[in-house]
Amino acid sequence: MYTQALNTKDAPDTAEPEAHAARFQERIDTEERIEANDWMPEAYRRTLIRQISQHAHSEIVGMLPEGNWITRAPSLRRKAALLAKVQDEGGHGLYLYAAAETLGVSREELVDQLLAQKARYSSIFNYPTLTWADIGAIGWLVDGAAIMNQIPLCRCSYGPYARAMIRICKEESFHQRQGYEIMVTLARGTPEQKEMAQDALNRWWAPCLMMFGPPDTESQHSDTSMAWKIKRFTNDSLRQKFIDATVPQAHHIGLAIPDPALRLDEASGHWLTGPIDWEEFRRVLAGGGPCNRERLAARRRAHETGAWVREAAMAHAAKQSAQKQAA
Repeated sequence: MYTQALNTKDAPDTAEPEAHAARFQERIDTEERIEANDWMPEAYRRTLIRQISQHAHSEIVGMLPEGNWITRAPSLRRKAALLAKVQDEGGHGLYLYAAAETLGVSREELVDQLLAQKARYSSIFNYPTLTWADIGAIGWLVDGAAIMNQIPLCRCSYGPYARAMIRICKEESFHQRQGYEIMVTLARGTPEQKEMAQDALNRWWAPCLMMFGPPDTESQHSDTSMAWKIKRFTNDSLRQKFIDATVPQAHHIGLAIPDPALRLDEASGHWLTGPIDWEEFRRVLAGGGPCNRERLAARRRAHETGAWVREAAMAHAAKQSAQKQAA
């Protein structure tokens, strides 16, 4: 069973649990980072494991819809850029699994939870990539939404997670620019190319708005996560920030946001959208999305066929350890 070590900044071993909790919250309130060996409430640890593992799973599953287009990229330049992006996402997943492991859970446990459907990944990756424009839309919209969510995580109260996010956000920013450049090229190309770009925007817009999670009135974890400064902004505020940044970008390249109710509120300066279909969001989370089964089947297949690699790595590590001990 996982046992947390107490940092010297924490209350002594004889202190009451309430004293530990009060000292912990005091450190949070004063913007002091919590590290792996520090005392923390069990609920804080569980919340972090849930969020970090879901984030890691999303990075790994997110490789699938884009990997589908590596062999069909329209040029060598596009192929190289997409390969680099997919490789980055694999690395992001590894950083995040490592961050989760500092909380006393193994990577194997996290992967097993995903394959058993006891853990989730972002609902956005249950939608198909039908055309090359979808790769542009994912970079521009999906990675753009991810950046809105993830930049505040660089100030997360848990140190290992916050530090992992610094590099991830830098690379995600590159991915967003890469996707937008694809959409600019298509939107300013032939009528057929512009139509392809508009079609991709039409299909990805609503799922991207759902990426920020349910409305604040329905969110189960936001209040606690914000009190512990795991997250810094509410779902609705991040969603609004994304809308305000993205609508002008679409207008700049001549694409239309697929929302007849979209309007600019002069008083607040915010772009206001029509209602979001939260029933679709819940349906996709429950496994009813277009690609839910396909994504999990691909992960299971990769896990099974890669078993020999894990076994070889473990055998090599054991051999190296034995040689060191014998030396």
